[in-house]
Amino acid sequence: MKVLGQFSAKPAMDGDGVNIRRVADFITTHFDPFLMMDEIKSDDKQDFIGGFPPHPHRGMETFTYIRKGGFEHRDQMGNVKAIRAGDVQWMSTGYGVVHSEMPLADALNGLHGFQIWVNMPAKDKLRPATYQDTASTPSVETKNDTGATLKALAGDWAFAGKSAISATIQGLAGEAAIADLMINANGEAQLDLSKHEFAALYLYQGGLSKGEGSQWSFNEGQFLVLDSQTPLQLKADERGAGMLVFVGKPIREKIVQMGPFVMNTQAEIQQAIRDYQEGRFGSIA
Repeated sequence: MKVLGQFSAKPAMDGDGVNIRRVADFITTHFDPFLMMDEIKSDDKQDFIGGFPPHPHRGMETFTYIRKGGFEHRDQMGNVKAIRAGDVQWMSTGYGVVHSEMPLADALNGLHGFQIWVNMPAKDKLRPATYQDTASTPSVETKNDTGATLKALAGDWAFAGKSAISATIQGLAGEAAIADLMINANGEAQLDLSKHEFAALYLYQGGLSKGEGSQWSFNEGQFLVLDSQTPLQLKADERGAGMLVFVGKPIREKIVQMGPFVMNTQAEIQQAIRDYQEGRFGSIA
């Protein structure tokens, strides 16, 4: 693989005192069409028990993936869903969403999950909001000869030389697609991402090495922007490796971000604030 940029997730806090690790870029848009990735990973309930009380969004998409524990989601559209281990959830917020995400009772024994923000093109930022989850339809998995497992969370994926698998969730902005790739200790995996302009991965567990005589290695908490035209050949170290893989097509529009709003001009941000304050987003029943 060819690494174009290397970033480290930084400790942060959001919601009602939830401790997270965050990778974000709202300025240089190096991750276009992606904007941000938050990871919650803790066995201490004090790190996440406050959850995310009701809050708004406009102009972007949120994609949530849970590996351990879970949240209950509620929104002004009337959706009430328990998002548990193995589930994903996608909201194309468009004009506006108000939602909450509160930890489920069984998450008190630990929580590991991600929320990913995807930008929306200007032409779609004020369209009606949509919601989809896979609480009743598991994500699709496939294995390669070394035991590596690829789970399609959104979009279409395949190991090199293998048949494609399609996630239940399709149609993210920026042709974005997301997968969870788990490689056994000292195992290998190869993906062909050449049909995509943007590619990246985030290591949430273990590490990667180039193999014997390697001069580099990558570890948990690192976000790597990749050359999508170079075959993605991955080798896990003795710990194995778990990672999210991201692909998409850059939107290439200037953005202005303020908290949960992502628009194209400062005037649009101010309008979003007014619309929310005046109740035009609706409220959770």
